[in-house]
Amino acid sequence: MFNNIAPSYDFLNHLLSCNIDHYWRWQTTRMVPPMLAATGPLAGSGRPILDLCTGTGDLAIAYDRAAEGRVPIVGADFCHEMLVRAVDKVRRQKAHDRIRFLEADAQKLPFPNDMFQITTVAFGLRNVTDTDRGIAEMVRVTQPGGKVAILEFSQPRGWLFGTLYRFYFQYILPRIGQMISRSKDNAYRYLPESVMQFPDGEELAERLRGHGLADVEWHPMTFGIATLYVGMKPACV
Repeated sequence: MFNNIAPSYDFLNHLLSCNIDHYWRWQTTRMVPPMLAATGPLAGSGRPILDLCTGTGDLAIAYDRAAEGRVPIVGADFCHEMLVRAVDKVRRQKAHDRIRFLEADAQKLPFPNDMFQITTVAFGLRNVTDTDRGIAEMVRVTQPGGKVAILEFSQPRGWLFGTLYRFYFQYILPRIGQMISRSKDNAYRYLPESVMQFPDGEELAERLRGHGLADVEWHPMTFGIATLYVGMKPACV
């Protein structure tokens, strides 16, 4: 499904979110900033950052900018066609020496324990077949004192805005997405269905705590359309 929509993926992301997705990723790098120096509780500054389910690499690129090119960035995804576009994007931006991409299964990552200072995923966790295995792998590859950051769609709770948004999300967005992407798998019908079924807010935060993350917080963005979840891996995990 994701291979098929790869050619129109970036265009539709920006169109259907009215370009707010740029802000969400930028805000993620602000709220979970890269560590550039060997100070504070996170020994081993300059360790790489992992962007899981990276797609075409937008969050990986945002972190490269936030780190001013001083921290290696790794983007991992199991969708080959998305990664082809990610590689082309970083080459055009002359960041290919700092951002590397590889095909990998989020449920069985090919990295050693405690490798990354930050492990992120943007709008991809709900697409992992076994959510708990995906979270466990994110925690495993993050170093003690490091952060796990999950940016995911959520459901606005306000009655008026929530009602209007759900109408757009369930009826208008799928039609526009299908018309432009010509998806054989109705990918833009899958999007709202997967969001409505996925835990959000305190429910997902509690799930992260269950995997050993400490100081878990969640921060709604844009009236709750998206939410950023952040937890720290303690030394005992």
